[in-house]
Amino acid sequence: MYRIGVDVGGTFTDFTLLDDRSGDVHFFKTPSTPHDPSEAIENGLRAMLDELGFEPAAVTYLAHGTTVATNIVIERRGARTGLVTTRGFRDVLELWRQARPSIYDYRVEKPPVLIPRDRRVEVLERIGPDGEVLQELDQDSLREAVRMLATKGVESVAICFLHSYRRPEHEARAKEIVRELLPDAYVSLSSEILPEFREFERMSTVAVNAFVGPRMGSYLQRFRDRVSDVGIPVAPYTIHSNGGLMSIDTVYASPVRTCVSGPAAGVVGAAEIGRVAGIPNLITFDVGGTSTDVSLIDNCAPLFTSARLVAGYPVKTPMLDIHVIGAGGGSIAAIDDAGSMKVGPRSAGAAPGPVAYGRGGTEPTITDANLCLGRLDATTLLGGRMPIDLEAARRVIRQSIAEPLGISLEAAAHGIIQIANANMSRAIRSVSVEKGYAMADFALCAFGGPALFMLRRLRSNVACHVSSSRGSRARFALVACY
Repeated sequence: MYRIGVDVGGTFTDFTLLDDRSGDVHFFKTPSTPHDPSEAIENGLRAMLDELGFEPAAVTYLAHGTTVATNIVIERRGARTGLVTTRGFRDVLELWRQARPSIYDYRVEKPPVLIPRDRRVEVLERIGPDGEVLQELDQDSLREAVRMLATKGVESVAICFLHSYRRPEHEARAKEIVRELLPDAYVSLSSEILPEFREFERMSTVAVNAFVGPRMGSYLQRFRDRVSDVGIPVAPYTIHSNGGLMSIDTVYASPVRTCVSGPAAGVVGAAEIGRVAGIPNLITFDVGGTSTDVSLIDNCAPLFTSARLVAGYPVKTPMLDIHVIGAGGGSIAAIDDAGSMKVGPRSAGAAPGPVAYGRGGTEPTITDANLCLGRLDATTLLGGRMPIDLEAARRVIRQSIAEPLGISLEAAAHGIIQIANANMSRAIRSVSVEKGYAMADFALCAFGGPALFMLRRLRSNVACHVSSSRGSRARFALVACY
């Protein structure tokens, strides 16, 4: 009997297979397919099972971590969404809170509202904070509002009434009417997604949920069908942002709860490794092809948060406290207008990918730099299944970085790695010393494809912060997870 875990990343999709009888663990990797992540899952499952000689029917468990919902928001390619709310509250999505995290930075801009004003409609209804019905739902005004949304071509509808967390009856009735007039629309209720007070956070969360719902539903259906086509008899699960498991149907109703699904699985796994190894305090360091995800585990317990920004949009739902930065193997290096080198957050992803992959990439990446420095063996990537154009990697770094800066190819490649490591070390400090933890008390648990190639330099970057807090006796452990 076999158990399979799948991690869908922006550049590669990774598979782990556990043989329950022997305890053997097998790994497999395949390029991701951003146009349809489920395609890479099917390709990888078929190739892995065929290579290992296992029967698909013997698989008893399949779970996957995914960032599909987050990517939909980042790329703003979600459904055409409408909002139905209590009269007087249609502009809450744009008003936000009065908090100004960067009050002196005039360049800071809010992300564009996911639901523009012409698709936000108001209806007559009002429930007080104590649950008293102050104004019954005016069903005629609701029907008129929904008909107006129909003329706008909406595919999804978010419903958020004031104080519906106390009495959800009005939202439930509104859902019935929306389904009656827009039978094909995806409908999301704030009283189901986030039954809590504070209307802005609730409205923002349900708006994100409705925005990603239809596209996420299509992906999940393809994912389920592809798993079935492979011959795996069990229903697949998805990792919750809090590290738990969700069924496909639950994810379809609440896709917003998968915003840090992939990174959450890594943190939960690291916590178990720390428990077994007798190292209860860990800082997890997950380097992928697109991003680096950092989190802290205190006494075998991951830290949680109830709110975070997802691509700039406030989302309130229980999730692991994970700090994500745009620094991974595919992060792009470039010279800015001031003549300085920057690395990330833009990424070459899986398509076109790093220049060395020969898939149309034209900008140098961290992976290209590692290849130029010999830290990656050009003949062994994906077990030799991926051809590497090492000369193309050298050429693009020389032309884009080395020559404009007047330095050697090796110095340019090394500089790319140094900048990436500096960004990563700042992320580690943000989850540790900036929150009052002493890094000398923690081990660094590194995993992800490029992680092992970053460790040596990264260790020297963070060592000074350890020694400054504990003197010459400070010690910073490293745990590498392959």
